[in-house]
Amino acid sequence: MKRELTRLIAAQVCLHMCMAGTRMAAPLLALREGHSPASVGVLLALFALSQVFLSLPAGRFADRHGLRRPVAFAVLAALIGAGSAALWPTFGVLCFAALLTGGATGSATIAVQRQAGFLAGNPTELKQVFGWLAIGPALSNFAGPFAAGLLIDHAGFRTAFAFLALVPLASWWGVHAMAVRKAPEAPVQDGRRSSSWDLLREPPFRRLMVVNWLLSSCWDVHTFLVPVLGHERGLSASAIGTVLGAFALAATGVRVLLPLVAEHVREAVVVTAAMVCTAALFAVYPLAHTAWSMGLLSVLLGFALGAVQPMIMSTLHQITPAHRHGEAIGLRMMAINGSSVLMPLLFGSVGAVLGASGVFWFVGGVVGMASPAAIRLGQGRSRH
Repeated sequence: MKRELTRLIAAQVCLHMCMAGTRMAAPLLALREGHSPASVGVLLALFALSQVFLSLPAGRFADRHGLRRPVAFAVLAALIGAGSAALWPTFGVLCFAALLTGGATGSATIAVQRQAGFLAGNPTELKQVFGWLAIGPALSNFAGPFAAGLLIDHAGFRTAFAFLALVPLASWWGVHAMAVRKAPEAPVQDGRRSSSWDLLREPPFRRLMVVNWLLSSCWDVHTFLVPVLGHERGLSASAIGTVLGAFALAATGVRVLLPLVAEHVREAVVVTAAMVCTAALFAVYPLAHTAWSMGLLSVLLGFALGAVQPMIMSTLHQITPAHRHGEAIGLRMMAINGSSVLMPLLFGSVGAVLGASGVFWFVGGVVGMASPAAIRLGQGRSRH
């Protein structure tokens, strides 16, 4: 299992690294070419927008074809996307690259997460597998922008995009030799195949989606409002960046620890504790006035929210039928990326009325009130 999991993590890192590097380089090039911040905002939204529409079809495709074919298509799309930016670095092509690299990464992630679930033989191994797998995006979110930045400074944007286009080829090398397990064929009932609405009609899955969406929104709230709150407090850009960096490091750190203690924790307990802690931290966050206090709260919030994804993915694989794991993961990713596109607009509108502090308190209150639902995660599980 360890060797196969390492290959899956490497495949995920290489594709995600392409997107993360492009997501840093493309807006930077657009700004240097004189495009407005509004245009750059649209460009950034395209990385998530493509995943909103592709996640569900990609999940169904993974259910039908396993791992290799989805990853092969994702590698090809990422190669075309970043490669086109290297050849024709215009704003329109950068938007095209954003759509392709974002969609490729999301589609491959669904296939990888689906395959990872088959490596585990029991709930403890599921938590361990998804704990390790969740470290991949954190590594690529550092490696992609770092490598792109070095290449931009020393060789120019074209070279950086060309490098990012070639990195996903390693993803194919990572998965092509794996023994891939396909799920059983989906049963046909009343002359038709099950629809995605059938999954959402199941209370355990619907509860999981609501809890996951709330906690994902908290991640977006923190990322969006910390710069606003820091600006109100008169903090420097480096101090605000350090606060956000502390959050990312804490989220990564807790994911490293989770596989080591997976046998001693329950998914529902971890997620419930994360919701309660998040609500409490959001209540206190607006009262912090220094970089040190905001940094401490950011670390604590990173520990709380960073522990959620492995627990959610472990639960998802236990409450959905094996032949629909890809579809279920696709629905989850569609909801998360839809939230990432829409919620900043909502936060901006609400923040204009309530202020940054008001948004923290409002979202924290909603999460706190919804936390009792998390303790029932996993009830009504089905075996895969």
